[in-house]
Amino acid sequence: MASNLVELYVTQTGGHLGPVTFRLLQRKVQPYHVAPWAEEKGWQKLPPILRALRGDFFCMPFGANAKPWQGEQHTVHGETANARWKCSALLNEGGTHCLHLQLHTKTRPGLVDKVIFLREDHTAIYCRHVLTGYSGPMSFGHHAMLRFPAAEGSGLISTSPFVWGQVFPEPFENPAQGGYQCLKPGAKFTDLSRVPRLDGTMADLSRYPARRGFEDLVMMVSDPKLPFAWTAVVFPEERYAWFALKDPRVLRQTIFWISNGGRHYPPWNGRHVNVMGIEDVTSYFHLGLAESAAHNPLNRAGHATVEKLCPKMPLIIPYIMGVVLIPKGFNHVKSIERVDGGIELISANGKRAFAAVAMEFLD
Repeated sequence: MASNLVELYVTQTGGHLGPVTFRLLQRKVQPYHVAPWAEEKGWQKLPPILRALRGDFFCMPFGANAKPWQGEQHTVHGETANARWKCSALLNEGGTHCLHLQLHTKTRPGLVDKVIFLREDHTAIYCRHVLTGYSGPMSFGHHAMLRFPAAEGSGLISTSPFVWGQVFPEPFENPAQGGYQCLKPGAKFTDLSRVPRLDGTMADLSRYPARRGFEDLVMMVSDPKLPFAWTAVVFPEERYAWFALKDPRVLRQTIFWISNGGRHYPPWNGRHVNVMGIEDVTSYFHLGLAESAAHNPLNRAGHATVEKLCPKMPLIIPYIMGVVLIPKGFNHVKSIERVDGGIELISANGKRAFAAVAMEFLD
């Protein structure tokens, strides 16, 4: 589907959104990652999610799901990221473009509606997932992946205020299987620029690519008191910024999956580099439904890691992603403010960039 400023593709398998091309004046940018093996032959035995791996996709339940929950054995990131979606409608009316996909899940029966909107003159993608007919606890989330320019530190990363920051508390990779991590398991942090490493030094997660040869995962709990929460990545040399906007009472956490060549087993084979997953979720890290529904350190601290679904009340999950031109010298985003007609990104050095965004989509 396409508007005058955005062109995007969605895979039938897994509903993965990508590639996406944004037009910024006379330039075109493609911030989303497509796995290097996605267009190769010979990977037919991979799970559908890995065969399609690209852009952004919706996970329900979020995570590995290796452990069953009350008899439910979900696939990695759930049927929504693996099964074949049905196209219900593709509409273009009054400057708004709408793609409507549907999936009837089987492991836990119910209906997921995926609706993607584009608006003329907006460099934003509006995503809405509606969960109907479900009962019981569920983890879920978006799994956006960005491809960074190869130069070290080419992207500047920031988030809205968070109330909990932690490295995944278990070993994330196993050297015996060809996987390597850099960050200290379980380490807590309050600042992205100071996150403990295994060697006792500090890593700066606010600049990427970095730490080539390692694979890491961290999670932040968004401040639920904010009217909206955000993540932003500034690409100073390319003169644009990518942003994601969410309701922190619906998507409560943000996970950074930092993938920079730390996996040497198939299909990764050490070539999955300069990629960061910016994943807005309600989940206990990436472990799965069983761990998210059970008592865990996060929900014991008062931060929900599942939503209790009710068959009589559909759950609506809105999400906005987009890009914006930035002035020369624009550095880390310090804040994003809602203004008339959209949002304004304000950098740490006081520069500003306006993006036309229909913020009422999150209301």
